[in-house]
Amino acid sequence: MPKVKTNSSAKKRFRVRSSGKVKRFQAGTSHLLRKKTKKAKLRLAGSTNVDKADEKRIKALLGIN
Repeated sequence: MPKVKTNSSAKKRFRVRSSGKVKRFQAGTSHLLRKKTKKAKLRLAGSTNVDKADEKRIKALLGIN
């Protein structure tokens, strides 16, 4: 039985929290920032959890089952 390979793009984008939930960073923070308000940029900063509907698929990409 071959080893399960971790998806390289997924391991750069997601981390698993100690609770078992998957952490992600929000989109829209890398460019076109001058047209966004300060409030919008502050709201995008920081991390959030992956939606429950996507969590199983992302854990499979990370090799966690």
